[in-house]
Amino acid sequence: MNWTLEVIVLPVADVERSIAFYRDQLGFTLDHDTQTPQMRVVQLTPRGSGCSIVLGMSQMKPGSMNGLQLVVSDADAARAELLSRGVEVSELSIFDSERDGGTFFFFDDPDGNSWAVQEMKIRADKPLIPRA
Repeated sequence: MNWTLEVIVLPVADVERSIAFYRDQLGFTLDHDTQTPQMRVVQLTPRGSGCSIVLGMSQMKPGSMNGLQLVVSDADAARAELLSRGVEVSELSIFDSERDGGTFFFFDDPDGNSWAVQEMKIRADKPLIPRA
């Protein structure tokens, strides 16, 4: 039996502000924005990912998610893209220059949820989700 991680609930204080950040600045795809009298579910997915985020009010405090991680094939290019979209990102950190996967940079969303971006050059040739 496969067990796939497909959704992470991300606690935010302002759903509209978070949609603008994740969709417009990070480039995530807005999968759906569903509202009923009882709740609102907003789901976004990073390009190439099999796991989405759901924005919303939850029992968790906004900004309390730490250590979320994205993987890209080129950290320099990804960092430059985010900077061009107005996202405040850290400098590159190289923890292991000998092996693929040792380069990172970091950023926070408007609520303070923290993200790491890891470079794995192999993803350029071998994405986790095969291209259609």
